[in-house]
Formats: sequence, structure tokens, C-alpha cells
Amino acid sequence: MARNREGLVLLVDVGPAMHSVLPDVEKACSLLMQKKLIYNKFDEVGIVVFGTQETENELARDIGGYENVKVLRNIKVVDELVVDLVKRLPRGPVAGDFLDALIVGMDMLIKMYGAGQKGKKRLCLITNAACPTKDPFEGTKDEQVSTIAVKMAAEGIKMESIVMRADASGDVDERIIEENDHLLSLFSTNAIAKRVYVESPLSLLGSLKTRRVAPVTLFRGDLEINPSMKIKVWVYKKVAEERLPTLKMYSDKAPPSDKFAKHEVKIDYDYKVTAETSEVLAPEERIKGFRYGPHVIPISPDEMETLKFKTEKGMKLLGFTDASNILRHYYMKDVNIVVPDPSKEKSVIAVSALAREMKQTNKVAIVRCVWRNGQGNVVVGVLTPNVSERDDTPDSFYFNVLPFAEDVREFPFPSFSRFPASLKPDEQQQAVSDNLVKMLDLAPSPKEEVLKPELTPNPVLQRFYEYLELKSKSTDAALPPMNEAFKRIMEQDPELSSSNKSIMDSFSGSFEVKENPKLRKASKRLLRDKPSGSDDEDNRMITYNANENSIDTVGDANPVQDFEAMISRRDGNDWTDKAISEMKKRIVKLVEDSTTDEVDKALECLLSLRKCCVLEQEPKQFNEFLNHLYELCQEKKLSHFLAHFTSKKITMIPKSEAADSDVADEEAADFTVKQEPKLET
Repeated sequence: MARNREGLVLLVDVGPAMHSVLPDVEKACSLLMQKKLIYNKFDEVGIVVFGTQETENELARDIGGYENVKVLRNIKVVDELVVDLVKRLPRGPVAGDFLDALIVGMDMLIKMYGAGQKGKKRLCLITNAACPTKDPFEGTKDEQVSTIAVKMAAEGIKMESIVMRADASGDVDERIIEENDHLLSLFSTNAIAKRVYVESPLSLLGSLKTRRVAPVTLFRGDLEINPSMKIKVWVYKKVAEERLPTLKMYSDKAPPSDKFAKHEVKIDYDYKVTAETSEVLAPEERIKGFRYGPHVIPISPDEMETLKFKTEKGMKLLGFTDASNILRHYYMKDVNIVVPDPSKEKSVIAVSALAREMKQTNKVAIVRCVWRNGQGNVVVGVLTPNVSERDDTPDSFYFNVLPFAEDVREFPFPSFSRFPASLKPDEQQQAVSDNLVKMLDLAPSPKEEVLKPELTPNPVLQRFYEYLELKSKSTDAALPPMNEAFKRIMEQDPELSSSNKSIMDSFSGSFEVKENPKLRKASKRLLRDKPSGSDDEDNRMITYNANENSIDTVGDANPVQDFEAMISRRDGNDWTDKAISEMKKRIVKLVEDSTTDEVDKALECLLSLRKCCVLEQEPKQFNEFLNHLYELCQEKKLSHFLAHFTSKKITMIPKSEAADSDVADEEAADFTVKQEPKLET
């Protein structure tokens, strides 16, 4: 067996206690085989079932015993037949012994590959571990399990146990379960074994790992603490996104009689000086060009190579900082794990000392990384200590890429404290909101966590594999209905909704929902907070209609609508300044007219100007205009306008609302107070 292939033996309990969950087991096993046909078509698979009436295995024929264990399929290269086989597992009438099945599966692997085979050999046991095991002829069960585990380790066989519990039927003896759990735990002590407990069909689909990814180092080199201290480390991917398999174009132009046709589609490009000429340019006659205004500037490959940023492979420590300074949402891309070079004992000690000290002082390290020589980009990331709890596993670091300043987008949200009292939630509304959030908790304390990441499969990928298998048999196959287990991922859980209906009803009944008429025809919606001190309820939403963007001046009839339409235009760079300038002129004219109707319209225009200046990051223009407007009102002795103006508590735009503002929050809040003495004099 080649190094990159796997020999797998599935050991499936088909006894009476497993009958209720066998349809889910068949589903999970068939998905495993479908994935192997796509990604690992040269892997070899054998299937053993136990709990059957028949006894069909080589050990029973040669030395006796190992009853109720049947080999459904010897170890062979995976094919379409094995998919059909795992979809129709037999239902056994007797309780099976999982230790007998383990020995039969291990014997199959040893006889098939021997000790000299360097490929990956794996046993996968699926059972509820609720049936008793037979006593050995000599010694205890613990000694028997330890002997089996030592033999597995010597032969390089890995073991994976998937224990079904919640949905298993039949009478269950707690003492038997405890004993079997203890026996399964002994395998991980003396061999490479993993045990997973599942309580639902969804967890079963996620626990049976259907994709084998060989660990490959991204980096092997020095972690440079300072020029005189370097630690040898290896970097692996910790997690990676699983994508759809690569799809290739298929050509049906080859004749059906050609058995060796590859049906590949190849694309070639011809380069010509003009479309009318038939002469094709050879590769040496072509050169890359880059547009610079109306011209195309040719740059040769040698010049491109000279212009490249040259980097040297390595990891360099930039410094340490408190873990609280690195927020979770700063993490970018996939997580890597940094481990010490296993062949260097001093590296293991150095990494352990550094990781434990960082853990104790709650620090993280900032590092600059270049994974390979000539890499086009440099990444800056954070090392988080990962202190191991096992003696045989060294300490390590998790590595996450951090964003540069240009990558960070800040979204400041104003506090509820700035809302007027009429818009703040009362105690009853706050209580029902808290209950709604608690209801959505996927990990309630008395129950197991729902949709655990490590046990939740990707429903899109699983559906694709299932449909691909159907299409391989019939090109006209219809898309099958959604599996009930996948519906729990993609749709709202009906049990959660029904059990918490009273909480949702209380929440919906505590808030009044109103339709915003401005949203009906709006093509672009920008939701923003109300201006400080304003009590205009419609002021919270600015909507732009694309059909009104032809307006190029602020008229007298509908100045607010004209202004918002102008400032939303994106067919030029000067519309923002022009719209603000037009609105300033309109407000000044309305103030100078100074009738009762004009005062109300002027205030409405001023509120609209303030909002748009916040949205467009033009706080300085509004703040300067507000000062000018106060001075104008005092100069013209427009006390009635200033009184109305002050009652609305319209303030300047502070730095908390617009980053470009040079006005502090306290200065903005005190603005109207500072202006009142001038009014009195």
C-alpha cells in the first residue's frame, strides 16, 4: 500500500440495541464512501458487522470463537459497490461483542498489509457499547484490551470509536456501559485511539471524519527571539476551510469506441497584432504592458523580477502585549499551530518555558512571518500560548494573522444613553429581550451543546456528495429531498420554537412595530442614529431614491429631499461639497426671512445637513456653519429663532460621531449653553 493511501476497516454493531440508529449509520457510512471515491479513490475498505446470526470470519474458521461476527467485504479498493453495501446493512438478532470484532478487523489489516507496509491503517468502530463482552480464556479484560492495544501500536494501526448513546433502543445496564467505557478508554493509553460520544444523527454525521488531510508543514525554521536567540519550530495548519472538490470540464467529442480517451478540455490562446491579420505572435514576440493614462507601458520579465519585493524566510518576534489588547475579531484567515522541532530537545524546552510564562502573565507575542524565500507578502500575526495537559504532547503556540491599519474598519455605535427617554427601553422590555437572548443559547447548562462545531458537517458539501453519487448512476437523477438531520442545521429548530413560544410572544408583544413609509421606494438605505438632542422620530433614517438623483440644486419647495438626492449622487466627486454649499445657502435664506413657517423649515434643513455631514465624514463644514449661524442670528437679532434653535439642543458634531471632527463630546454638549449669554447681552 502506498504511503498516501489508507486501509480502513469499518466495524459496525448491528445488534438489536442499534436497530433504531442503523439508518443514520448507513447514511454516515455511505457519505464516507462517496467522499473516498472523490478524493481518495485508491483507498481500500473492508466492512465487518457484529451482532449477526451468522459467523463468517477467517479467525472463526481457523481457531474457533469470534461468533456473531461477519465480514461483509474483504479489504478492497473503494468502488461504487461498497456504497450500495453500506446502505443495506443487515439487522442482527443477537448482542455483539465489540472486542471480537476489533480482533477480527485488526487481523484483516495485519494479514493484508503486514508490518512492512507504511500506508495508513485504521479501524473505525461504531457501536453503542451497551452489550456485555466475553471473559477471556486467560487473565482479565483489562489485560486483554492492553494486549490488543499494544499489538495495534506495534503494527501502526489507529483506532477510532464512535459510541452512540441517546437514540439507542433496548434495556441498558449501566454497569455494562461503565465497564465498556473503561475498556475503550484503555485503548488510548497504549495505542493511537480516539473516542467520540454522539447523541443525535447530526452528531454522527459530523463525528465520522470523511476527509483525510495529511499534515504538511508551512514553515520549518527559526523563531527569532533576538539576534542571539533562535528556536527551531515547525508550523502546521490547525484548521482549514473545506471547499467543494475541483470540477473539470468534460469533452464528449471523442468517439465512443476510443477506450483511452481522457475527455479533457484544453484552451489555447492566439495573440495577433490586429484581429484582421492571420499572423500569430510567438511567445518571444510578446511582452506584458500596463496602462498609464492613454498609453501602454511595456515592462519585461527581467524588469518585473527586479521590481519585486525580496523577502527572507523566517519568524521574528516584535514584542509582547496583554492578551486583552488582541480582540477575537482581529483574527484573519486560518489558524496555524507552531510546534517545536521534535528532533531538538532544547527547542521543546524553550517553547515550553516561553508558552508557560506567557500563559501565566496573560501575554501574547506579536511576530513578523515570511513562510518561504521570495514570498510576495509579509504577515504580522499573534502567537497565543497552548499549554498541553498531556505529558507526551509538547507545549505549542496558536498563530493568527492580524490586520494592518489599512485593513481595520471601525464601526462606532452610539450608546442608548444618548436617546431621549421616549426611545429608551423600559425595564420590562429589557427583561423580555434578555430572555430572548438566553433562549437562543446553544449550550444550556443541563443539556449537551447543540451544533458542536467539531460534530456538525457542512450540509452543502454533504448534499453535493449525495447528489453526485446519484448522478453517477443516472444523468437524469433528480435532487433528493433534504435529510432530516441536515434540516436541523439549515432551518429553524421546531422544538426550540415550540418550547419557547411564550418568550417570543412576550418579546413581540412588548414592542410596537411601525412601517417606515420612506422605505417603500428607496433603492439605497442608510440607517444612522438620531442627531444628539433631536426628538424627530423620522430623523433616524435617510433614504436615497436613485430616480431622484438628477436634481442638481436645492429648491425652495422641498429643500430636504433635493439636498439628500444631490448628496447621494455618485456621478462626480464634487456633489457632496456642492450639496452642502447649496443647503447652507438655503438655510441662511430661510433664517433671514424669519417667518414662523420658515423657521420650522430651516430647522428641518439644519437637521438634515447635520446627518449627512456625519454620513459623509464632513463634520468640520457643519461645525463651522453652526458657529456662523449663531453669529448671524445674534447679528440680525433673531431671538425667536435662537430660542427655538436652543430648545432643540442641536449641537456640533463631536469626535464620537465622526472621526474627522476636532470637537470633543463635552464641548459639543456645552455649545448651546455657552451661546446663551451672548443672547442676553
